Amino acid sequence: MAERKGVLLRLDPAVHDALAKWAADELRSTNAQIEFLLRHALADAGRLPSNLGRIPRRGRPAKTED
Repeated sequence: MAERKGVLLRLDPAVHDALAKWAADELRSTNAQIEFLLRHALADAGRLPSNLGRIPRRGRPAKTED
């Protein structure tokens, strides 16, 4: 998997607060919510790269049956 790039993003505090609340409502981090929204915007515009990987899953690994 390719290394993820970091980006400095300046947001109006009210926009950040609304985005953080939305992310929390969907059980995502603010960063994951921004990537989720950007990917949807790219797809809607027909600009989503074909070689794009999935958003990495975070948190506890899935439970396996023994």
